[in-house]
Amino acid sequence: MKETGDPHGAELRARAVIDLAAVRANVRTLRERAPGAALMAVVKADGYGHGAAPCARAAVAAGATWLGTATPQEALALRAPGAGVPDDVRIMCWLWTPGGPWREAIEADVDVSVSGLWALDEVTAAARLAGRAARVQLKADTGLGRGGCQPGDWAELVAGALRAEAEGLLRVTGLWSHFACADEPGHPSIAAQLSTFREMVAYAEARGVEPEVRHIANSPATLTLAESHFDLVRPGIAVYGVSPSLEIGTPMELGLRPAMTLTASLALVKNVPGGHGVGYGHHYVTPGATTLGLVPLGYADGIPRHASSAGPVLVEGKWRTVAGRVAMDQFVVDLGGDEPAPGAEAVLFGPGDRGEPTAEDWAQACGTIAYEIVTRIGSRVPRVHVNGEESG
Repeated sequence: MKETGDPHGAELRARAVIDLAAVRANVRTLRERAPGAALMAVVKADGYGHGAAPCARAAVAAGATWLGTATPQEALALRAPGAGVPDDVRIMCWLWTPGGPWREAIEADVDVSVSGLWALDEVTAAARLAGRAARVQLKADTGLGRGGCQPGDWAELVAGALRAEAEGLLRVTGLWSHFACADEPGHPSIAAQLSTFREMVAYAEARGVEPEVRHIANSPATLTLAESHFDLVRPGIAVYGVSPSLEIGTPMELGLRPAMTLTASLALVKNVPGGHGVGYGHHYVTPGATTLGLVPLGYADGIPRHASSAGPVLVEGKWRTVAGRVAMDQFVVDLGGDEPAPGAEAVLFGPGDRGEPTAEDWAQACGTIAYEIVTRIGSRVPRVHVNGEESG
C-alpha cells in the first residue's frame, strides 16, 4: 500500500521512493542482533533523508520503543499531532545550544541530553518554569571528542544532576556515549571507550543515579559488538538499509535492505557528433558520434558535484556514467548511441535488485560515505513512501 505520494503520478522530474517495508524489516533485523536491549531508531536529519515521521512510524511498528533526533526541533516535530508517533514512544534529542527550547521539550516529554554544567543550569531553570521534572540523559565523552562530558568533569556534572533530581527538577533517565571507530572492527579505541563508559556509568550509579537506560551502541556496534548493547541500542543508518561500513559487510551480508530508490525522467535525448563538448568547462568531450541523455537532477537536489565524470546511472538496463560536470539542476549521461524516449527512467541508486547502482556505488564514485549520499538528497525531490501499512 502507498502511504504518501505516487511514484507514477504528477512528480515526473524526479522522485525518491522510500520502501517502509524495508525500514520495518531492517528494524527487526537489528532487534535480532541485540535481543536483550531496547531499540532506538535514529530519525535525525529527516530520517537520513528518508522522511522522519513515516520512517519513525515504520520503526515503531517493527518494535522500536525509542526515537532519536539531533535537534530539539526534530524531536518536537515528532511529538506534533500530525506525526502519528504514539505517546508512549520515548523521544531523545542531543544537540543543544544555549537558549534552546528546553521548556518546550520538557513539556513534550522529550528526553534531553546534557554534556556540561551550562546545559544542566538551563534545563533546571526551564523545569522550574514548566513546573515539572525534566527527563535528562547525561552524556559521557569516552573518547570521541565531540559532545559529552570529559571524565575529569564527570563528578561535578553527576553531583549537579543529583542535586537537581533531589529538588524534583529532573530525573536522570539515561547515561550514554558514542563510539568513534565502531565501524572499524578491531580498532583499539573501541575497547578503550567501552572501558571508560563502564567506569563512568559505575561512578554515577555508585553515587545514586538510577538510569532507565545505558547506551553507547550505534549502527556498527549494534551489528557487531554484543558487549556494547547494554540496555538500549541506537542504530541510525542501518535502519534505512545502508551498511555503516563495507569492512563490516554489505547490506545483503548484514541482512539489511536499502529503503531509498532515487530516479529521474530523462528530460532530453539527442544525437551529437564526435568531439562535442559536454557541460561546463567541457570536461567531457564525446569520443565519437553518440546520444546524450539529460538527467534533471543536480547539486541543488543533493547530487554531489564530486560525482562529475564518475556517478553511475542505470538507463534501459545499462550502467551509464555522468558525462562531465554535475550542474546545479542537471547532468548528462552518454548513452552510447542508444535512443530511449524522453521521459525514460534513469535510476541513480536503489537496493540493486534491477542491477541499478546503490548508494554505496555513488559513495565510492564520489570519495565519500553512503550516509552522505542518501542524507543530502534535497527537498526539491519528493519522497514517495510505499508499503506504509504493516502487513505482519
